[in-house]
Amino acid sequence: MCFICGLENPIGLHLHIYETAPGVVESTYLAPDHFQGYPGVLHGGIVAAIVDEIAGRSLMGSAPLNPRFMFTAKLEVKYRQNVPIGKRLKIIGKAGKSRSKSAEAWAGIHDAETNELLAEGNVLLIDVPAEQFDRSRLSELGWKVYPD
Repeated sequence: MCFICGLENPIGLHLHIYETAPGVVESTYLAPDHFQGYPGVLHGGIVAAIVDEIAGRSLMGSAPLNPRFMFTAKLEVKYRQNVPIGKRLKIIGKAGKSRSKSAEAWAGIHDAETNELLAEGNVLLIDVPAEQFDRSRLSELGWKVYPD
């Protein structure tokens, strides 16, 4: 039921996120009208949510702690230009420095046609404490990797 990636969330974004290299994930998105802030512009809160999710997902792939579930401790978003609705976006996340209980990551939202960077963010994440998350129950908790 994740708002960004949950395919069964009826009001979510339904992003399909793919690991393209160790520590790198990508997605594409075409934002619908009902997520706009100003006419023709994706709401800044949705932009921040996408940056947050994609940055965090860059740490969930080929890492030794795969999948590594983390909370966002700090999110800094730079809105370089308006992110349009109704236009294909390319979203990239890259893992940064990783420590035993925290990690850094970056994500950017680009115009898919021109590759122009529209928004980007740096994220500091901390591991979900083991006592709060039973990794042996991932399927019960809804964690799935879907085949294409």
